[in-house]
Formats: sequence, structure tokens, C-alpha cells
Amino acid sequence: MQSKKEGGLNIGVRSYLTSLTVIIILMAAAYILTFIIPGGAYVRTEDAAGNLIIDTEAGFATVPGGLPVWKWLLSPVLVLGAAGSGTLIAVIAFLLIIGGIFTALDASGLIKYMLDRLVLRFAAVRWRLMALIVLFFMALGSMIGSFEECVPLVPIVVALSLRLGWDRMTGIGMSLLAAGCGFAAGVCNPFTVGVAQQLAGLPMFSGVWLRLVSFVLIYLLLLFFLRHHARRIGKPVMQTETADRQPAPRMDRALTAFGSILGSGILLVLSSGLIRALQDYTMIIVAVTFLAAGITACLLSGMGLRALLRESAKGILNIFPAVLMILMASSIRYTLEEAHILDTLLHAAVTAAKALPGHIIILFVYLIVLVMNFFIPSGSAKAFMLMPVLLPIAQIFGLSPQLCVLAFAFGDGFSNVFYPTNPALLISLGLADTGYGKWFRFSWKFQAANLLLTALLLLAGLAAGY
Repeated sequence: MQSKKEGGLNIGVRSYLTSLTVIIILMAAAYILTFIIPGGAYVRTEDAAGNLIIDTEAGFATVPGGLPVWKWLLSPVLVLGAAGSGTLIAVIAFLLIIGGIFTALDASGLIKYMLDRLVLRFAAVRWRLMALIVLFFMALGSMIGSFEECVPLVPIVVALSLRLGWDRMTGIGMSLLAAGCGFAAGVCNPFTVGVAQQLAGLPMFSGVWLRLVSFVLIYLLLLFFLRHHARRIGKPVMQTETADRQPAPRMDRALTAFGSILGSGILLVLSSGLIRALQDYTMIIVAVTFLAAGITACLLSGMGLRALLRESAKGILNIFPAVLMILMASSIRYTLEEAHILDTLLHAAVTAAKALPGHIIILFVYLIVLVMNFFIPSGSAKAFMLMPVLLPIAQIFGLSPQLCVLAFAFGDGFSNVFYPTNPALLISLGLADTGYGKWFRFSWKFQAANLLLTALLLLAGLAAGY
């Protein structure tokens, strides 16, 4: 871990310690809750696909709670053996591949060369480029459910943002924040809308018109927010060496190979919207194609195999502290589940919802998902946990399952780029040398405005009989 370095993926010490402090406080808070909240559990049954879902007819029961202190202290390690840890392990492997290959690409000079060419090409139309980049990332999140898969592109967009006279916040906003917004709008998101509609007995991706309206309005809000910030902090475009840089045939061939291989992987991920068998492997597809693209491009640029291995090893070491941060963040959910209080929290929320006026229920459903997303970042896992409980509430108050699905998608997606328990956010902030506190101060105004917008969209959908 380094304090700061030009190029490569290096987690800044200051930003790392800030994020680590936040996570330690949250871990301690979660453990304190195990002494305050009694244990409880819903009965769960297995559906035809082998997924565990809550049996609402069997109801909720009190069970012994609590967690030994040794288990809490070792929770960042024990979480690797917990149920559903496969996704966590995949995210860690994904991160290490990114760290190794990206550092090698930077050492080969390809990253700087690519940025020089991009700035030379787009400096005069940088605001139009911003709009296109935001649209691209939002579309990836909304159409195919890409979020973690966007992480390899975040450092590139951040570096491009700096070259174009903006800052790191703008770069993260154009990439990861945009992907999170698209993920939440969920036009055809298979991991939130798709799973939730299946559990609700709705046709896959039905009711698309309101999600399309949401996508457009959220896109306009995000673009306005980013442009306002970028104009306020903007500096002249960095033209150092760019204007005089002549094309280098070897570098051009390397970049062409990199773009072609990585592009084919992105196309394969895009096709997962039509080929459902690919939906469980999108992260693997991106990791493998990024690895193949990076190795090929480095070798074509003139980097030797020994140098490639050496720089990749450096990248893995530089990124390794992020693994600890991810394990610690994931241990918060592990603590609550092992102490049997996560179901207790959910049951309390459901009980409170039944006492609210009918028109407020849809907003309370939104709130329940927002709270649960703090502990369970996975959209599909949360759908299996929450939808069997939320749908009966919707039926009692005459809310349509379709509107309940939209509230679920909103609650799951936006906070992914706000909560410090989300691995993709922690990774991206570390790679951009940005502390969580700084990101919070930058993004909270957008999150507040977006919360108001999406709440109004839910109420409009209720009024329209959606």
C-alpha cells in the first residue's frame, strides 16, 4: 500500500485508513446490537431452483441470539466459510486480477498513451463525452445488471477525468455512480427486477414503461449534478505532451488488441440479457477477458514476459489491503446473521408497516429495502429474502406487485454507491485514492435529491395504478 503514486492501482494510505475506520466503527456497532436485539428467525423453504425463501405462512419465531466475542473478532475470516460466500470469494479474485493486470498495463505505458489519444480526440467536446460516458455506464447497470463488472473501467475514467480538467469525484461519478443509478432504475436488470418479478409471479421485465421513465429522469439528474460539480472545480484540459504526441504503431496495435478482446467480453456480457445461462458468469467473463486483453496488450507493446509477471505481482500486492477491507465489511452481515438478529430487524419493520396508512406503505417498503441493503449488498440474495415478506404487505394494502418490485429495485441500487459495506464501492474508492468521508460529502446531495425523485416516482406510479 502506497501513499500516492502516478499510474497503476495504488490504494492511498489516508483514504484507506479513513474507510477502514468507518468499517471498524460499523463492525463494533453491529456487535453491540447483538446484546440489545433478541434473536429471531423466519422459517425458510427451498424453491424449485434451490433458493431459500421465507415461508410467510410458517411465520416468525424467537430463537436464542448472541455471538461469542471470539467469533466476532474472527468474523472477517469466518465469513469466507459462511453460506453464500462464493460471491465474496469471486469479488476478491476479481479485484486481484484487476490490480495485477492494470499495474502491468500502466508500466507498459499503454494507459498514458491511451489517455493522451483520448484527450487529443475529445478535449474540445468534453461535456458531450461526459454525457455519453454516463449514459454508457447507466445502460450497463440498467440493461444487464452490471455493477461490480464496471470496476476495471473506473480507474481509467478517473484518470481521463483528471486529464480533462475535472477531479476524481467526477470520474467516479461518471462511472461507478452512473452504473449504480442504472442498476437501480433496472429497466431490464436480471438480478433485481428479474428475480423479484419471478418471485412475484409477474412476466419477466413487464411494466417496463415506468422504469424507462425513471431511467431518463435519473440520468438527467445525475448529469446535471456532475456537470454542476465539474464546472465549479474545473481546470484547463491537461495538454502536457499530448499535442505533440505522434501515433506509435506498436502502441496502437496493443490498444487495438486490448479493446477488441475486452470489447468481445463486454458484448458477451451484454448478451446475457438474452441468454439467461450467462447471467451467473458475467463477473467471470469480465475477469477472464480483462486478463487476456491485458496480457496480450502488454506483450504487443514490447513488455517482456518477466516484466509482465513482476509488475502484475506488484499490482496484486498494492491492491491486497482492499481485500482486508472487503472481508471486514462483509463480516457485518455475518455478525447479524450468526446472532440471529437480521430476521428480527426485518420482522420489526414488517410489523411497523402494517400500522401505517396505505399510501405510505410503498415508501416504507422502499425504506425497508434501503436499510437491508446496508447489510446485504447482493440484489438477488436480498430479493429472495425480502420479496416473500413484502408482497403480502402489498396485497393487504392493495398495492400492485409491480410497484413493489420497483420499490425493491430503487432500494437495492442507489445505496450501493453510498453505503461503506458495498465491496465495489470500497474497491473503487481505494483505486481512485479517495476516502469514504470525501465521497460521502460529495455524493450525499445527489443521493438526497435522488431519494426525493424516486419517492415521487413511486407515488406517481401508485396514483397511476402501476
